[in-house]
Amino acid sequence: MLVNKFLKVVLLLLGGIFILFQGFALEAEGAIVSTIMLVLLTILYHRFTENKTKYFLWFLIIFTTAHFWSLLSWYLPEIPASKIDYHYYGANILYIISYIFLIVKVLVNLKFREVFAELSIPIIILLILDVFCVVVVTDTAEGALSFSQYILEFIYNSVIMALLSSALINYMYRNDNKSMQFLIGSICIVFSEIIQLAYYYILLDDQNLGLIYSFFLVVAFSFFYAQSQLQFTGPIPSYLDEQLEEV
Repeated sequence: MLVNKFLKVVLLLLGGIFILFQGFALEAEGAIVSTIMLVLLTILYHRFTENKTKYFLWFLIIFTTAHFWSLLSWYLPEIPASKIDYHYYGANILYIISYIFLIVKVLVNLKFREVFAELSIPIIILLILDVFCVVVVTDTAEGALSFSQYILEFIYNSVIMALLSSALINYMYRNDNKSMQFLIGSICIVFSEIIQLAYYYILLDDQNLGLIYSFFLVVAFSFFYAQSQLQFTGPIPSYLDEQLEEV
């Protein structure tokens, strides 16, 4: 128990340091701190969580691996523009895989027949919005990307929006504390990723954007960890439904 509390305090301090480093555009230093944070968070989840899920654990492991790969890119020889940047592609593919594990974590706990029966219209609307948002967000950086980079970013953004949609559907279906915290974490991830896109490709190295996207990233993982300590409940009637039943 003492080690558990110690790790949480250390993570909180490192989170603040990471945000400050990003705010001052000290990206290499920030990458070191964030990688240490992710390793400690993975250990904290694996060692001190009673009801672990393999999907969330694999999400943490693969995301941490991707982050470590990104960290190495700061200290390895720079790859010429004429050659394939395997650091960029490798790390981003791992990030995509990690988010897919997070999506699967949500979907395996849903009863699809009930979900589609109750939420068919919201699901259709979400799909339309997802396509629109992915196209618009990816196109903002089109001028700074090669064709293969554009395809990768398009897939990346599609997975991010799928995560948000899955979290929202999960919350509308379950209406419990765990699903709400997962939704908040997913919203923060989306904000962080969109701002990162602007930080790296549009408003290059804007310190304010670095501060904002790192803040959202820390908050997202805080909520992801918090919800991992809770158990899903069955679908809970919303407040409005309860009021109608009483009437």
